[in-house]
Amino acid sequence: MKKILILLSGVILANALFAQGTKTPPQTQIMTLGVFHLAYHNLDVQKTKKKDQISVLEEPYQSEIIAICNAIETFKPTIIAIERTPNEQGVIDSLFSLYKSDQFKLKKDEIFQLAFRMGKKLNLPKIHCVNDWGKHYNDMETLFKDSIRAANFESYYFQSPDSIYMEKKTSKQVSNIIDEFIQLNNPKKIKESLSVYLLNPFKYEEKAGDFAGVDFETGRWFNRNLRIFRNLQRVAQKPEERILLIIGSGHLNLLNMFLDVSKEFDLVSPLPYLENAKMKTYTK
Repeated sequence: MKKILILLSGVILANALFAQGTKTPPQTQIMTLGVFHLAYHNLDVQKTKKKDQISVLEEPYQSEIIAICNAIETFKPTIIAIERTPNEQGVIDSLFSLYKSDQFKLKKDEIFQLAFRMGKKLNLPKIHCVNDWGKHYNDMETLFKDSIRAANFESYYFQSPDSIYMEKKTSKQVSNIIDEFIQLNNPKKIKESLSVYLLNPFKYEEKAGDFAGVDFETGRWFNRNLRIFRNLQRVAQKPEERILLIIGSGHLNLLNMFLDVSKEFDLVSPLPYLENAKMKTYTK
């Protein structure tokens, strides 16, 4: 009888916790604006050749950027988050403070062109750094320290017949920033981009049947974006906050999924705002 009572009490508790878990608490609105890197750091696998790089400090790109900022500002973000790690927060704080006092000239990076520009106009106290580089398993750290094993992995990464990088190593020249952002934030394109992380190097095996490639992508991509998501949780202190995350568009294939299923966040698409920016530039 005692065992039955304990079992029943466990079922009642589980049901109570489930019922509590199904309640939707107040959610923080968050807009994810996926971008290409305006300064062309070329740190990603997909590079942009020098001849195809545009100067966003020139026209018509400056007008397009200003139109994007004006449109996104109507979302009224109270927090702007960027693809910089928290250990860079002090530098970002210093530069943003200088910019707000007209002592810093905006450079090409989207952090300056978009985040700083909107942050100043919205009179925000700071720009939040939420990036992370992920954490690899110990076996992957060991692989990277072995020059022969690392070379084998790198060869597979770039030269394997099923490598996605064999056919698409460079990106095209951007003719219109607004149109490019619209394409990058298209849900279908975002969903398709996740498939890349399930191909090469995900399928890499040092020995038949091992999970070397799986472990690599777990640390490089899945762990990294989960950590970025955790950093977003840290800056979202109040449900009434409205967060704007400006980040490389590749991250959206996981971050948007995490945010969409989260009970803490209400994911807002930037597409209507970008379409509005496009309309206003075309009607000038």
